[in-house]
Amino acid sequence: MAAILIVEDDLTFSRILNAFLEKNDFDVTVAHSIKQGSEALAASQFDLALLDYRLPDGNGLELLEEIRLNHHMPVIMMTSFNDVRTAVKAIQIGAADYILKPVYPDELLLTIQGILHAAESKPVSLEYIEGESSAAVKLFEHVRLIAPTEFSVVIGGESGTGKEFVARTIHSLSKRKDGPFIAVDCGSLSPELAASELFGHTKGSFTGAVGERAGTFELASKGTLFLDEIGNLSNEVQVKLLRAIQERIIHRVGSNTNINVDVRIIVATNDDLAERIKGGTFREDLYHRLNEFTLHVPALRERGDDLSLFMSLFRETANRELDRDVKYFSPKVIDVFHKYMWPGNLRELRNVVRRALLFTKGDTIEMSSIPSEMSEAVSSNHLHATELSEVQDLKSIHESTERQMIAKTLLDTGYNKAKTARLLNIDRKTLYLKMEKYNIK
Repeated sequence: MAAILIVEDDLTFSRILNAFLEKNDFDVTVAHSIKQGSEALAASQFDLALLDYRLPDGNGLELLEEIRLNHHMPVIMMTSFNDVRTAVKAIQIGAADYILKPVYPDELLLTIQGILHAAESKPVSLEYIEGESSAAVKLFEHVRLIAPTEFSVVIGGESGTGKEFVARTIHSLSKRKDGPFIAVDCGSLSPELAASELFGHTKGSFTGAVGERAGTFELASKGTLFLDEIGNLSNEVQVKLLRAIQERIIHRVGSNTNINVDVRIIVATNDDLAERIKGGTFREDLYHRLNEFTLHVPALRERGDDLSLFMSLFRETANRELDRDVKYFSPKVIDVFHKYMWPGNLRELRNVVRRALLFTKGDTIEMSSIPSEMSEAVSSNHLHATELSEVQDLKSIHESTERQMIAKTLLDTGYNKAKTARLLNIDRKTLYLKMEKYNIK
């Protein structure tokens, strides 16, 4: 039974949440302020926290920072205010998700189950398969070639393509397989917390450092440290990371004591690091230290019939998770899935299949169970591809189509970013990054 901490000052709403979650077999503790929340965290272990943004003695971001520093569990932020800056800040600090009030119970339950499921240590074979397409075969040939070495690896590819699975596979085939595999999402780290997360800190070294803490470099000793979205690290942290890789020595924040580290570094990015170097936001010397070998994880639309394999995999995974027995996809659903561009790649496919199972009554997933926006996008893609028949650059076609989809959905939702992200089946951080990329205001 998973333990959940709710920190919410609205007594009626907190009672409703408490009753609903207990009905769904969660062990729930309710606090009504930051102080009560901190006390509850000190007294008990929790698997997940639901934090309101506005609380009587501060805001939920303060408690989120405390959890990030001193506890290891996912956090969902809740707020009545559709404030994009708050959402971005919460995600940067480390929130797993962000939802707006009014909270819909079924959606909340699915979000909680998904986050807890992702946090569990399960065999990766239940979440991913290598695939049989030529692109996948080539990728994993290179994985098996590089895994037994000590080379640092840069894994490139779009968001949601399975870069962490590739990193875990390298680790499992390496000489370090009996050591730990520690994954860090650099995209969720604020500049203030990144150094502490990577290198640890001493008591009192900064506000909120209530005790000593080992960083992920120490935790990954004799194993592999995977740094996802490496391009998000600040220049200051990049300098420290470069020194750690070169000297194999780190210092905890607030300390000058040398700590020897023995880790293999694997990093991932959906950015063009070469372009970031040109723009001055990524260090060239660090890039060359990391880039001893490069792998590219293909987008789902580049993997041909692998789509069918992943559809079956995610259906079976969702059946186990949701205690369902859905056996088939209808022919129309299969047709839409194969024509859809999948901008969110495997992550989006997995989410769509899971949600479809939730709404499926019988043994077959029908069109009524998948987002209507998918079939609309397929029709739009067809028309758009006809209009752009003279354009030969497939990447340009995809990006143009993706930009149109995002802009149209934003318009349809009245620029409600949270609802837009849900309709597109991507997380909010990805939506904000794509809006910035395509200059959508």
